[in-house]
Amino acid sequence: MSATANPSTNAGTTDDLSKEERLKRYLLQRAEDGEMYFKGKFISDDVDLSPKEIGALMVKLSESATELTVEKWSYTGATTWRVESA
Repeated sequence: MSATANPSTNAGTTDDLSKEERLKRYLLQRAEDGEMYFKGKFISDDVDLSPKEIGALMVKLSESATELTVEKWSYTGATTWRVESA
């Protein structure tokens, strides 16, 4: 049974990494000319992720992405993120 549980856990981790990488590449392209401000709900179609997934990934990127500066900027109806190239 544990052998069955481990592959599915690993598959989830791989899937999360690809989503994180996809979002990071999108943000790097958009922020190459300077800073950008956005709400997850407005870019969700561009990156094929839900606003909830974007929010969770942005927290990860704020801690791990050395190529980007990520800041939780404000909250009005949804979190606004500020991103710029590092």
